[in-house]
Amino acid sequence: MKTIKGPAVFLAQFAGDEAPYNSFEGLCKWAANYGYIGVQVPTWDTRLIDLEKAATSKDYCDEIKGRAAECGVQITELSTHLQGQLVAVNPAYDVMFDGFAPERVRNNPAARTAWAVQQLEWAAAASRNMGIDVSVSFTGAFIWHTVYPWPQRPQGLVKSAFGELAKRWVPILDVYEEHGVDLCYEIHPGEDVHDGITFEMFREACGNHRRANILYDPSHFVLQQLDYLAFIDIYHEFIKMFHVKDAEFNPSGRVGVYGGYQDWADRAGRFRSLGDGQVDFKGIFSKLAQYDYDGWAVLEWECCIKDGDQGAEEGAQFIKDHMITVTEKAFDDFAGGDPDENLNRSIIGVG
Repeated sequence: MKTIKGPAVFLAQFAGDEAPYNSFEGLCKWAANYGYIGVQVPTWDTRLIDLEKAATSKDYCDEIKGRAAECGVQITELSTHLQGQLVAVNPAYDVMFDGFAPERVRNNPAARTAWAVQQLEWAAAASRNMGIDVSVSFTGAFIWHTVYPWPQRPQGLVKSAFGELAKRWVPILDVYEEHGVDLCYEIHPGEDVHDGITFEMFREACGNHRRANILYDPSHFVLQQLDYLAFIDIYHEFIKMFHVKDAEFNPSGRVGVYGGYQDWADRAGRFRSLGDGQVDFKGIFSKLAQYDYDGWAVLEWECCIKDGDQGAEEGAQFIKDHMITVTEKAFDDFAGGDPDENLNRSIIGVG
């Protein structure tokens, strides 16, 4: 068994316009001050990283890694969540998702998709230049608006959608293969790949591409009422990244899984700061250790109640408290002995 690395923190939700949240060094020092030893970097925020430069210059990557080290942390992974979302967008969402892209490609879906693909390819090269073997993204979605089958979905719609999704992603995955980097999709509502079975469908459509893997975030499974511990049993070989995020689900006579169009605080399913929700993290850390997960445990803070800095400060210690240093020997070794084939054969009655 292997020991998980951490704690680390995803910087996306903390980046802002005021110091220390508006610069790479500021956020790295902020994270280290709370006890984090790693930072996951959102590549769409140019205040934190120049993705094109990272893809084309190993010297720049060495420089930014050095700047992180001087602050007391290391870069754990690169994120392309927002860019990956734009690889596949149903036209119904064009206006809302245009905000994820630079102004020059807005109101132009083809140009926006091309921009997103380039970003993903740069992230593969940048990860390799940084010596990182995994990266995270979203798949995007063509048919999320049909997730509840009313009106009933036309026959063949799902197959067509996943075929188109694979058509867009396989060339990107091939680039990740060239760079020796696993692309881990965050299994997330709003994406066509939002649970275990849709991940299987996507991977099959992609020819079981070995670079198509999973970022595991149990909070999204709580909100879907999916068995997040059994998920690890089923898909552990594909789990290469881990977001430590809490959630709760408290249905009532007025609101349930779908949320009733309410703001986050009034939904039955809500993301919470670590320790304030219902996720069984002892079970999760135990299962990940059992299955030899040796990647990072990365806090993703999203809470509609608690302040982010309080959540970050508490989150670092929470992750530390759940880290498992795996044993190198069996607990009952003291009662054992050296192998004795004659003894063994006598015990089974064939000696």
